[in-house]
Amino acid sequence: MPLFTGVGVALVTLFREDGALDAPATADLAAQLVDLGVRCVLVAGTTGEAATLTADERDALVGAVRAALPAEVPVLAGTGAPTGRQAAELTERACAAGADAVLVLSPPGVPDPRPYYEAVAKAATGPLLAYHFPGASAPGIPVGLLPDLPVSGLKDSSGDAGRLLHERDVFTGDLYTGATGLVGLCGAIGAAGALVAAANVAPELCVAAWGGDAEAQVRLAAVDRGASADFPAGYKRATAERFGTSGVTRVGG
Repeated sequence: MPLFTGVGVALVTLFREDGALDAPATADLAAQLVDLGVRCVLVAGTTGEAATLTADERDALVGAVRAALPAEVPVLAGTGAPTGRQAAELTERACAAGADAVLVLSPPGVPDPRPYYEAVAKAATGPLLAYHFPGASAPGIPVGLLPDLPVSGLKDSSGDAGRLLHERDVFTGDLYTGATGLVGLCGAIGAAGALVAAANVAPELCVAAWGGDAEAQVRLAAVDRGASADFPAGYKRATAERFGTSGVTRVGG
């Protein structure tokens, strides 16, 4: 069984006006999104400004979000790091804090990430998903290596439709897109789901696009163009407009 099917959210992390973590408010937002159709919540991902969070803040965030959601909605924690040792430690902590699974960004400057994922797999007590996002950590994961990784799934945020189809052909694990423009395609080819930042702002459109609504996909892409232009602040502002949440960001602060 996949970790989840349908739409998951790459959750923004909410901060108070002084920049302090607001874990309760973040958990409340997650619960609202679940009520609107989201089926998995990713915390401490790229959209969640993970690089700005301390280890204790990550723990608090995972614990608060897990406590706020129904048991059947998995909490996925981002635990990628420059080295396998660091990623393994973050993975151990995330699992201990209540994460149901981990999403691990491939390491920067590493053309063969197999040893890295093998190190992380030893620390994971739940499902381990690899994360291909060369825009954040190049070069990413070669498609040909996917079958050799000790992972149960993959999130691909490259936005490359051809690569997504290639992955669907050769990778037997759970496949998720992180690209808002490919939500509908991912649903059409029978992939497991989508894990997108746009679900912070327009979860209903994400769900409709996943279900094959072409008009919803077009509208969703427009939402994403506006919110992603100033990442992650644009998503924070759009989420604040929709849900009245804090727009404070740590990135660049």
